[in-house]
Amino acid sequence: MNQAANSSPADLDALRLEVAALVVEALNLDMAPESIPADDSLFGEGLGLDSIDILEVALVVSKRYGFQLRADNEDNVRIFRSLRSLTEYVAANRTK
Repeated sequence: MNQAANSSPADLDALRLEVAALVVEALNLDMAPESIPADDSLFGEGLGLDSIDILEVALVVSKRYGFQLRADNEDNVRIFRSLRSLTEYVAANRTK
């Protein structure tokens, strides 16, 4: 069952802020979670994360939401494209 389809925009906004807070905490970023634009790239010109950062984010997200984000997932580029895409993936796959 796709939970993202059953989530209200308010639920997704709250989850996006929660995921942003996990990213900030996991990477010790000097910024407020709410200052991360939902649609900016997490890589390069956007938030500027590298592959090691993404691995750390994947670990904390996996732990917090009860599903595995695997390094060999062919959808990782799409999943980690932006905070919004990561949040939507979490909403659809979370078990807790």
